[in-house]
Amino acid sequence: MAKFQINYLGCGSATPTLRHLPSCQVLDFRDNLFMIDCGEGAQLSMRRQRLKFSRLSHIFISHLHGDHCLGLPGLVSTLALTGREGGDITIHTFKEGVEIFKTMLDFFCRETPFTIHYNVINPRGNEVIFENDSLVVRSFPLYHRVPCSGFVFAEKPKPRHLRGDMVRFYNVPIRQYQAIKGGADFVTDDGRVIPNEWLTLPADAAVSYAYCSDTVYDERVAAAVEGVDTIYHEATYTDEYADKARTRGHSTAAEAARIARLAGANRLVLGHFSKRYIDEAKHLEEAKEIFPNTIIAYEGMSLDLL
Repeated sequence: MAKFQINYLGCGSATPTLRHLPSCQVLDFRDNLFMIDCGEGAQLSMRRQRLKFSRLSHIFISHLHGDHCLGLPGLVSTLALTGREGGDITIHTFKEGVEIFKTMLDFFCRETPFTIHYNVINPRGNEVIFENDSLVVRSFPLYHRVPCSGFVFAEKPKPRHLRGDMVRFYNVPIRQYQAIKGGADFVTDDGRVIPNEWLTLPADAAVSYAYCSDTVYDERVAAAVEGVDTIYHEATYTDEYADKARTRGHSTAAEAARIARLAGANRLVLGHFSKRYIDEAKHLEEAKEIFPNTIIAYEGMSLDLL
């Protein structure tokens, strides 16, 4: 089975603690690694979770607060020192981020044996920022104290499954398998049209994952991620600090749950917890009252989406 797995490297908010590291996740899609935000110590967390440096090719930065991006110089330096060659890395960030990171990395990481590319994100846009044969990544606006983007990682529709018995019965040539898996009918030598549904079974459902980093509660976020299977949403505070959440551009666990419910998601993952909490039991309790299929992210957790 193809892999679509989220690895949680950092689940805390601005201040690192003995319980939580700054924001960082690594999506493993068919053994290709995509990092989402890069808090301090990202390279150490990758090693702890046995994530191969050589498979990392894209880094998506949600916004330019230090707890989401100050791990970049250390990570790139480590990649260079470990002898990684080739396999260019693309950093997806805002225009200001390109200027900042290029200056930092050109100074601290002058001799990288690979090339760093930059892809500029429009923080107010809802647009495709990466695409290959099987995966699409889309950015959308979040509502924080500074420009901030969320990301949706979505599998492209999968091919239908061939029915071996029917394919053999109608003597379908191998060269036509791909077209039939894509939905085409089959025309026999004597001109008879064999409907695709006779030859195939439905495709497996495509999977999607939304990353909603720092943001106040805003129903536009739910609209942007509508229909996504699994949503990660920041839950810096519990309801007793709802006023503080709004002032600081953050959400409560209950507000994250409302977004997941409005979006029609199947599962909600909470993260980005304030240092004031000794555990996240209250976060989970408040969220589950609104959206029962909620889980708490923690450092070292891996979540299989397929």
